[in-house]
Amino acid sequence: MALVYSTEAGRVCPDCRQPMAGCTCRQQAQEQARRGDGTVRLAYETKGRGGKGVTVLRGLALDPEEIAKLGKTLRSACGAGGAVKDGGTLEIQGDHRDTVSRLLEQRGIAFKRTGG
Repeated sequence: MALVYSTEAGRVCPDCRQPMAGCTCRQQAQEQARRGDGTVRLAYETKGRGGKGVTVLRGLALDPEEIAKLGKTLRSACGAGGAVKDGGTLEIQGDHRDTVSRLLEQRGIAFKRTGG
């Protein structure tokens, strides 16, 4: 049975058995999840948004600052609002897949269109 709590250190990571404050395996897993499988995916989604659609870009293997900068550039080019969500997901309000795909190609970022 694995130790999950210690009175000295508090919660303990079951994988590396270090206190949660000093756990490195969780941080590495989060970083890997942020990077994804290396494929940038461009999609249009309406689910969970009250019928309003957004163009979604996932899997960008960039630093958070670079993702924010790219997001600002794309939103300005589309003339729309949007946000950078946790995990590096970039959302642009409206259906701007053609504009975003053209701009990604100009920057040399390989991507796949998903979701029909």
